[in-house]
Amino acid sequence: MSGPVRRKPRAYHPDRVRDAVLAQVEFVRLAAHELSDEQRAKARELLGHLARQIDALPRLLAEPVPRAARPQLDISGWVIATVHEERDAAPVDAIDAAAEELEAVLETGVREDALVPHHLGAMRAVDFTVTRVVELTLHSDDLSRATGHQVQLDRAAMAISTRVLTDALAVKAPGSSTELRVPPFAAVQCLAGPRHTRGTPPNVVETDPLTWLRLAAGRTGWDAATASGRLRASGERAGALAAELPVLA
Repeated sequence: MSGPVRRKPRAYHPDRVRDAVLAQVEFVRLAAHELSDEQRAKARELLGHLARQIDALPRLLAEPVPRAARPQLDISGWVIATVHEERDAAPVDAIDAAAEELEAVLETGVREDALVPHHLGAMRAVDFTVTRVVELTLHSDDLSRATGHQVQLDRAAMAISTRVLTDALAVKAPGSSTELRVPPFAAVQCLAGPRHTRGTPPNVVETDPLTWLRLAAGRTGWDAATASGRLRASGERAGALAAELPVLA
């Protein structure tokens, strides 16, 4: 029997990635300024972490890349291997400063062949920017839940984040026995087992984008998502997907 088909990494258009990251940054900025003093104090660490994620691209682009460096890390590799940095406390104005610096870098334009010297390996700048979209989307939701103040999630940022994390699942758990559907943004086949070729797959897992992001990042569990009705699994192997979560380390 042949092994699982290797997925070709998804390509993201630089302009769409730029627009998505800047839109989500703006929603973070607005929310940070609308928080009460009590909410800011409660979310101080998280706000500091958001500032560092916004600042990451300009900061790393300013560092020298080894002369012989080649892209070593793709987006799915980042998802699976990522160990989050320690969250440094920072005032809300750090988010403003970081946002302005990021906007300046992206509006000026980043070369197509530019590399970011990430500690996990050299990474294409557009791919690294995609990871900032994921980080900002997840942590915007974290901020909403931590403070009770709803941070708006940009639709394009949600779409990118959903696709990144479903693609990473397909890399982490390759196969074709189960289909994960996250309408309207993504659908992937995963998990080793009998290959599905046509018609309705025998094993299907379906959920909405926000629930998927929380599942993939370990913000909620399989049982809780199922009990809420936001996650539906059918087929003998569909439940095996739970063992592969979270996807984001």
